[in-house]
Amino acid sequence: MPVNYSELASMAESIEALARRVGKIGDAAKAQMDDDTAAELYAVERALAGATRKLSRLVRVTRR
Repeated sequence: MPVNYSELASMAESIEALARRVGKIGDAAKAQMDDDTAAELYAVERALAGATRKLSRLVRVTRR
């Protein structure tokens, strides 16, 4: 089965949107002084951002 790079690009966009949503929830937790929850959510946001970068890089490099 060939790799569908358009689908991977779409997934990267979806993960990026999810990372933004998680970040907003982290901001809300921080505003409520729930620092432990905020820290965990920010860690999830960073992991999702890393996944987005890796997928985007894969699509970019293989389309050349």
